[in-house]
Amino acid sequence: MYYYYTWSEYNLGDLILSQYHFRNYTRQFPAGKHVEECHYMSAYCYYLNSPVYSLDQTFTKNAVKEFQSFIDLYPESPRLDTCNILIDKLRMKLEKKDYEIIKQYYNLSDWKASIVATKNFIREYPSSAYNEEMYYLMIHSYYLLAINSIASKKEERLDGAIENYVKFLDLYPESSYLSRAENVYNSSKRLKENLNKHGF
Repeated sequence: MYYYYTWSEYNLGDLILSQYHFRNYTRQFPAGKHVEECHYMSAYCYYLNSPVYSLDQTFTKNAVKEFQSFIDLYPESPRLDTCNILIDKLRMKLEKKDYEIIKQYYNLSDWKASIVATKNFIREYPSSAYNEEMYYLMIHSYYLLAINSIASKKEERLDGAIENYVKFLDLYPESSYLSRAENVYNSSKRLKENLNKHGF
């Protein structure tokens, strides 16, 4: 009866309540014949509630966790391919959200936040199509932070721009951002040489 009640909530369009009941079914009836289906539907309700990337992504993150939990529990499930496809869609939304946040930091001249966020982005999304741009934003943010820093902080931050340019060049030798990154690199080297010349 509880299983049919849960599906009735889903069919009425109450995704939040039906998600709760699908998940609750798996807790109350762990040996029930519908447990695999209900675990999947719990994740799927989160997926359906996931909003556009510009809004709060709590449902998106919960959906990823639920689908991953389903995959771990039912590695032979025929729903496995669907779960992986939906996780990829959800992660693309999270990726876009993080990308837009980083662009906002950069455009607002919050160089420190931009550096931290770009590093985290590259670590979190190592295959992202945005990573060439992320490297450029990191390099430029290090440089802009350096030229707006007190003398004692400049060299360390210029080193950040220089070192990350070298990584960027190695990873993306044909990048469309290469000429801009190279200009920042050359400016960073000249500024560092001037600092050393004047004993800062």
